[in-house]
Amino acid sequence: MTAMERFMLSNKIAVITGGAGFLGRKHAEAIIEAGGTAVLLDISEQAVDEAVRELSNQYSKEAVEGFKADITDRSCMEEIKQKLLDKHGHIDILINNAANNPKVEGNAKNMKNIQFENFPMEMWEDDLKVGLTGAVICTQVFGSVMAQVGRGVILNISSDLGIIAPDQRIYRKEGLAEEEQTVKPVTYSVIKHGLIGLTKYTATYWAKQGVRANALCPAGVFNGQDEVFLEKLTNLVPMGRMADKDEYKSTIVYMVSDASSYMTGSIVIVDGGRTCW
Repeated sequence: MTAMERFMLSNKIAVITGGAGFLGRKHAEAIIEAGGTAVLLDISEQAVDEAVRELSNQYSKEAVEGFKADITDRSCMEEIKQKLLDKHGHIDILINNAANNPKVEGNAKNMKNIQFENFPMEMWEDDLKVGLTGAVICTQVFGSVMAQVGRGVILNISSDLGIIAPDQRIYRKEGLAEEEQTVKPVTYSVIKHGLIGLTKYTATYWAKQGVRANALCPAGVFNGQDEVFLEKLTNLVPMGRMADKDEYKSTIVYMVSDASSYMTGSIVIVDGGRTCW
């Protein structure tokens, strides 16, 4: 097998949680472009149907499929696992991507003026249930399939904020009282750090069974953020910009393909150099 052939994902079945989201779709494109089949799991039936339709039109109907799914419901995951095994006979890749992601654009319920001191336990439990418990359940269900056949790859999508703390200064707005300032929530840091712990645990737990587990720590992706925020954030990045929406696709392919066959338990940081400072 040549170096380039190791990147190919021909006949590989890849389950992507949060697959209908902004980055989930990009992960799916990466899988499809490398020759694999992307299976999108998402809590929103409308979103997953739309994503499957768009990816089918862009590539082919055989390259993508999707399920409305609650990743915190183990019975739901078991049902989807069995459907995939009945249809394909194997599951090769799991990308744990789903999260209640607090985007700075302000459309996420947990990205608002909720200071750490007053962070609601209901929101804490909901965020951790999706971002961490959901990842554990999916790893148990789909990872066990891989362990039984002696091969497979699990990729956990962490963050540069799984390595460093959020710099709350970039979210601040002039003229607002302290209690009105928007902050990156504590759950985001805890979940992204927790996924790294899950990665290392899984990598060592299933090493003899041929299952590899790694984590990707991406930085922020440009998606129409306002100029004031962009300036504050990019001043923290040596390369002076956010990532492009397609810029992680090649890294995804590398990490889930045989190109990284000797990599497990590793944390790959792709952040424009932010964590160097």
